[in-house]
Amino acid sequence: MSPGYPLLDNIFLPDDLKRLSIGQLPALAQEMRAFLIESLNQSGGHFAANLGSVDLTIALHYVFNTPYDRLIWDVGHQAYPHKMLTGRKNQLSSIRQKDGLAPFPRREESDYDSFGVGHSSTSISAALGMSIAAQLNHENRHSVAIIGDGGMTAGLSFEALNHAGDLKANLLVILNDNEMSISENVGALSKYLARILSGKAYTTMRSGGKKILSHIPPILELAKRTEEHLKGMVMPGTLFEELGFNYVGPIDGHDLPELIRTLNNIKDLPGPQFLHVITKKGKGYPAAELDPIKFHAVTKNYLAPAVQPAVVPPAIAPKSFSTIFGEWLCETAVTDSRIVGITPAMREGSGLVNFAKQFPERYFDVGIAEQHSVTLAAGLACDKIKPVVAIYSSFLQRAYDQLIHDVAIQNLPVLFAIDRAGVVTDGPTHFGTFDLSFLRCIPNMVIMTPTTGNECRQMLTTGIALNCPSAVRYPRDNCVDNPAEFETPPNTIPLGKAVIAREYNPTQGAESTRSKIAFLCFGTLIHPALNIAQRLNATVVNMRFVKPIDETMIITIAKQYDLIVTLEENVIQGGAGSAVLETLHLHQLTCPVLQLGIPDYFVEHGTQQDMLKACGLDEKNIEQAVRQKIAPIMSTEIKLD
Repeated sequence: MSPGYPLLDNIFLPDDLKRLSIGQLPALAQEMRAFLIESLNQSGGHFAANLGSVDLTIALHYVFNTPYDRLIWDVGHQAYPHKMLTGRKNQLSSIRQKDGLAPFPRREESDYDSFGVGHSSTSISAALGMSIAAQLNHENRHSVAIIGDGGMTAGLSFEALNHAGDLKANLLVILNDNEMSISENVGALSKYLARILSGKAYTTMRSGGKKILSHIPPILELAKRTEEHLKGMVMPGTLFEELGFNYVGPIDGHDLPELIRTLNNIKDLPGPQFLHVITKKGKGYPAAELDPIKFHAVTKNYLAPAVQPAVVPPAIAPKSFSTIFGEWLCETAVTDSRIVGITPAMREGSGLVNFAKQFPERYFDVGIAEQHSVTLAAGLACDKIKPVVAIYSSFLQRAYDQLIHDVAIQNLPVLFAIDRAGVVTDGPTHFGTFDLSFLRCIPNMVIMTPTTGNECRQMLTTGIALNCPSAVRYPRDNCVDNPAEFETPPNTIPLGKAVIAREYNPTQGAESTRSKIAFLCFGTLIHPALNIAQRLNATVVNMRFVKPIDETMIITIAKQYDLIVTLEENVIQGGAGSAVLETLHLHQLTCPVLQLGIPDYFVEHGTQQDMLKACGLDEKNIEQAVRQKIAPIMSTEIKLD
C-alpha cells in the first residue's frame, strides 16, 4: 500500500467510497489529484479537465447508486477520476496505450461506463434516452448527464434540452462550467440560493402555488414573470427554465459538502433538473490552472526534468502538417483579403493561433458546432468570400449533411483543410479513416492527399483557386521534407494529375523487361512504399488526387504491370482503392489489384505505430502482403538487390 494514498488505496468501487465520512472526502480528492499527476506522467493523457472534475466525480458516486444509476459523461476528457473510483485506478498509467485503458468511457470496459463517448455534446440525448427507458421498464433509476460549457455550445445539446423539457422527463443535467472563474456570485448567497432552489420546501411551494394560481391566469402570468425576473437577476438560469428545467446554481464544484448537499436535495425531484457547477481546469496543478489549454493533454514524462534537445538548424526542423497549414493560411491571407478561417473550437489543434492573432476580424471560432461551421462557410462563399474550414476528419462527419446540401449541391468554393486524417492515438472515436469514402461520392468535390509539406501547400493553393468545393486531407504527423525548400509562393498543381515518384528499373536484376508491381499511393503511406519499392524494384505513383482521379495514369499502369497495389490510410470500402477499381471496370481493363487500407473493424487505441501495424499498414506488413499477392501471379521469383 502506498504511504502517499491512505484513503485512495482503500477505494476500489463506489461502495468503498460511501464508507468515508463527508469530512474525509476533501482529503481523498487531494490524493486523487496527486495520483492523477503521477499516473499521467507515466502514460500521458488528458490532464487539466480531469484535475478539475475530481470533486464532482466523488460527489456523484457518493450520492448516486452507480452503476444502477446512470452517469453519462460528455466527451470523456474529464472521466479519469470516474475510472479511478470504479475499479480501474491501478490501470490508469496504461491509458491510451496498446491493451490499456481506453481514453474515454467505454461500455465494453466497465459496467460503470453507461455510454461510450469521444466527441462532445452527446450526453444529454443519451441520458434522456436512458431516462425514458427507465420509465418504460418501470425502473426507479436516475439518469445524470455531465456536460462541459464547451459541449453546451453544440446544437445537439439544445435539441436534447428542448425535448427533455417537453417530455418532463426525470433527468439531471450537470453543467460542469470550467471556463468561468469562481467569482462573487459563487459565494454565500449563491450557495444559499442553490440550497433553497433544490430543496423540497421550495419546489413543493412552487408547484403548489402554480396549481392554485392556474385558476387565475393573469395572476399566474404575473407570478411567472416575477419569478423569472428575480431569478434572472442573480443567476444565468432563465434560459434553462424556459426550456422546462428547474435551474439550480451556480455552485462551487470544489466544495464537496455543498455539492453533496445539493445533489441529495435535487436527485429525487421530479422532472428535468439543471445543476450549474463551477470548476477550475487544472485544479491542484498551478501550471495547468494558469494555462489549461496548454495542459489539455500531456505527454509521457512531462514532470521529468527537461532535457535540452540537440541543436537543430531551424531550416531543417520538422513541421507538422497542421503548422504548415497555419503558415500557409497566414501567408495567403496577406495577399488575398477575401480569405477567412473557420474552425469548430480547434484553434490550437488546427494550427490557427497565429491566424487568429493576425486577422482577428477574419477568424471565426464557432465553438463545438461543426454543422454551423460548414453552413457559415457556404453563406460566406455565396458573397465572394473565400472560406477555409479547418476541421478534424472525425469532426467533419458531424457536418456531412451540410457539406452535401449547403456546399456541394450549390457548388460553392469552400476549402476544407481536413486535419487528423488516418489513425490517431485516441482510438476509433477520433480516427479520420472514413473521409475519402464519404467525400468521394459527393458530386462537385475535389479531394487531394498530400505526401509532403510542400505538396500540402501546393494543394491548398490549388484548392483556394478552384471555383468548387475542395478538400486537402492530411495527418497529424510531421512532414518528411525540409521547410527551407518549400516553394514561396507555392504553385498550383494540374487538376487530377498523378506523378511517378519512383519508376521500375529494368536493369535492376529482374529477369523480364516487363514491370511487375506498381504502388498507387494516396497520402503519406507513400514513404514506406518507396522503401519497399527499392527492394522489390517496383514503381511508385503519387496519385495526389482521389477525385478527380487520374484515369490516364491508371489505364497506363494497368496495361503495363502485373499487380497494382493501392495504399491509403482510409477504410478500404469506398476509398481511393475503390476508385481505382471503378476506373478499371469502366475501361474494361483486367489487372490484379491489392487494396491496402484500414480493415472493416474498429482498431483498438494505442500508439500510431501500434495501430498501423494492427491494420497491416506498417512497412513490414505491407511488403509481406505484396509478396504473398505477387507470388502466384509471377512464375519467377522477384529478385532482390
